[in-house]
Amino acid sequence: MAPLAIRAFTATTALGRGVEAQHRALVERRSGLRRNDFGPVGEDGAPLPCWIGRVDGVEDVALPAALERWDCRNNRLAWLALQQDGLPEAIAGAAARHGAERVAVVIGTSTSSIGETEEAYTRLADGIDGVQAFAADIARPIVHTVHATGDFVQHATGLRGPCATVATACSSSAKVFAQAARLIEAGLADAALVGGVDTLCGSVLYGFNSLQLVSAEPCRPFDAGRDGLSLGEAGGYALVERAGDSDTGLQLRGYGESSDAHHMSTPHPEGLGARLAMRDALARAGIDADAVGYLNLHGTATPANDSVEAAAVASLFPASLHASSTKGWTGHTLGAAGIVESVIALLALQRGTLPGILGSAVPDPACGPQIRFDNAAADVGFAMNNSFGFGGNNCSLVFGRAA
Repeated sequence: MAPLAIRAFTATTALGRGVEAQHRALVERRSGLRRNDFGPVGEDGAPLPCWIGRVDGVEDVALPAALERWDCRNNRLAWLALQQDGLPEAIAGAAARHGAERVAVVIGTSTSSIGETEEAYTRLADGIDGVQAFAADIARPIVHTVHATGDFVQHATGLRGPCATVATACSSSAKVFAQAARLIEAGLADAALVGGVDTLCGSVLYGFNSLQLVSAEPCRPFDAGRDGLSLGEAGGYALVERAGDSDTGLQLRGYGESSDAHHMSTPHPEGLGARLAMRDALARAGIDADAVGYLNLHGTATPANDSVEAAAVASLFPASLHASSTKGWTGHTLGAAGIVESVIALLALQRGTLPGILGSAVPDPACGPQIRFDNAAADVGFAMNNSFGFGGNNCSLVFGRAA
């Protein structure tokens, strides 16, 4: 594929706002996880006993008056993340170069603003003929759709190109890069603002807990004793456009997607979809596996997912690869995981920081030598990110520097 220049990128997570906060926490090996202080309480009057990656200050965000109809916790986080790392200026620059109608918006999410819908059902009021309906202040149809965040970001930025929301569970905001690449290749856009936003809500916490996937302790990716994930929330973006001959910065070099449809919530036992996605990304990038210096793994800390992904990685990459999961820092941010972990891969390229795995102590002997617990520093030419979703929906991305 033709490389896409990455003009700006940012992430806001439980580690803080913007890339400096992310990088500082990675280097200091400081987790953003905390004991759960969010969501509905159980019969004992306490929230679900687990650890979460919660973003501070979301509740205090006030949207501009012109955007009030989109107000919800998810869009507040979307707005907060949008203000970081010079992104508004970068977006304005792209609109000036190409025209706002030639800049696409592609946003990934898993549950979007479902938290607002949960609240609406707890506050049902009598409507016409006594039929219960949403209260007037929350009866805003746009916030009760999966496209709420994509629509909000387009209006918040003033961009007028193609606009799409990708909702493929945990691969959502990795697949936005592939979607943007296709839009640009097809001539439907000259640049794209891609990203992902997902916030914690009752459906997320109790839904994953009902699948017996949530650990009562901080997650331990690839640890021999791992017993489940820690949920988190985040927002992040990247601005991409056609690369020019004189570009010297970071680039999207390849993407790979697959859908093995093995099971609704369990990965293919031989990692079929994961291998297909990684191979496709390497092929599009035009590189061999041994050219990759860092791989950010999906690494959720659930027993099945980690072992399957590790086996797939070992079947493709040499032992020298530095591969890690960073969910011990941020939690599993679901539909925002792809953009958050792409930002970490970009930081590895930009600053040579290769994070290890936080919170894990005993390596699983079933996992290969590629899985690294300790941080490292190295000048790498290519970095990858894996994001795998429910239903076997997989995406791998390859980032590099301009040749």
